[in-house]
Amino acid sequence: MSRYDVLIRGGAVVTASGIIESDIAISDEVVAVLEPDIKGLARTEIDASHLHIFPGLVDAHVHLCEPGRTHWEGFASGSRAFAAGGVTTIFDMPLNAYPPTNDKASFDLKLAAAKESSSIDFALWGGLVPGNVDRLEELAECGVVGFKAFMASSIEDFQDVDDLTLYEGMTEAARLGLPVAVHAESNPIVGRLTQRALARVRVSARDYSDFRPVIAELEAISRALLFAEETGCTLHIVHVSTGRGVELVAAARARGVDASCETCAHYLALTEEDLVMLGPIAKCAPPLRTQEEQDALWDHILEGRLPMVTSDHSPCPPDMKAGDDYFRAWGGISGGQSTMQVLLTAGTERGVSLPSVASLTSQAAAWCFGLSRKGRIEVGSDADLMLVDITQSEVLEAEDLFYRHKHSPYVGKELKGCVVHTLLRGTPVFSEGKIVSGPRGQLIKPNKPPSRSRGSGVLSEPISQIPEGRKQRVEKG
Repeated sequence: MSRYDVLIRGGAVVTASGIIESDIAISDEVVAVLEPDIKGLARTEIDASHLHIFPGLVDAHVHLCEPGRTHWEGFASGSRAFAAGGVTTIFDMPLNAYPPTNDKASFDLKLAAAKESSSIDFALWGGLVPGNVDRLEELAECGVVGFKAFMASSIEDFQDVDDLTLYEGMTEAARLGLPVAVHAESNPIVGRLTQRALARVRVSARDYSDFRPVIAELEAISRALLFAEETGCTLHIVHVSTGRGVELVAAARARGVDASCETCAHYLALTEEDLVMLGPIAKCAPPLRTQEEQDALWDHILEGRLPMVTSDHSPCPPDMKAGDDYFRAWGGISGGQSTMQVLLTAGTERGVSLPSVASLTSQAAAWCFGLSRKGRIEVGSDADLMLVDITQSEVLEAEDLFYRHKHSPYVGKELKGCVVHTLLRGTPVFSEGKIVSGPRGQLIKPNKPPSRSRGSGVLSEPISQIPEGRKQRVEKG
């Protein structure tokens, strides 16, 4: 009789292709058997009756602020919050850490911090900023998942790129075979409107939205797509907030540009009316949009043109969100713990299936960035699993949050789904409201992403298209 490390019995296994009733046997950190009524013994058995088993979430866009700004958030508290939300792999952005991850030395500092404290697996983005194009190769050798650039809205220690830096950086990224991810807002438009804002005593929620109009996002997306087309660079547009932005990416793909995009849970659940009601706790960039723009995003999700939902978890101390000055308040949302619940709540109301939720939150990011063993539940894949009671709803309270600073625009909202267990490579890290494992996260060094299908505006492609044998590399320690 076979012996396994873990046996999960009686669950409804949710994959991007459907839902099956199956047991899951885990050995040596991977799914060993996936079939009903597995015969065998295990050191640990988990009764998943009445639970749905999703792939652990792969959040390709987070900010954990370490090293340098652990008073905002760090890998210890941030990764615990992600684990509580069913997330098993994160891609940490080069900012708001200090120093930002713009060269090998800064990469090594962040890697050491993450190895020491992260409860879940992690990949690291490198930065693309003025003056570091010649450092992209050393970052690639370190194992970054790609390079992040700001076209506007930079902070003091992570400057936005001018057009030449972006063009040359994308040329180098294409040579290295890694994607460039851009925060797409037009610096000339946003910058000039920001100067007008500085002349005001106080900026209201409506003013803030007006200072970052949709046209600023559309212009920047168009320019980035042009550069990608000219350089052959793989391009990823982060936190798209408007349906017309998704349409630009789809049109570029139809003419052969290797481009993808994501939106964030807050653009799918909140609108500019929530910004007015909730205050700066709901401030982000690009800003929350109108109900019409939100509806367009959902339409694109249902049509397969918008394949990926991330959190853009961007925490800060409470005093940076205090007051009613929307210009000076920090522009980031703490939401990484709630992504799955937001999708289950808002998505199912709009007819999004559970397999689609699995694709949006796990498979798409793993496929897009070449993590062949993440984001899916198959024999041989990492046993990264989230067990959810989808029949339960709960009102999110501040004390339920594992963030360093327990604030979020979702506090007080009734959210569907309760994460009961989160397993990282077969080991429970979160169970029934508690963190049950110490830090065990590993650096995931993805291979170059697969050649993604072009010539179509549709972005939702199956992870099975990753060639057999294209395996992610894992750095242990």
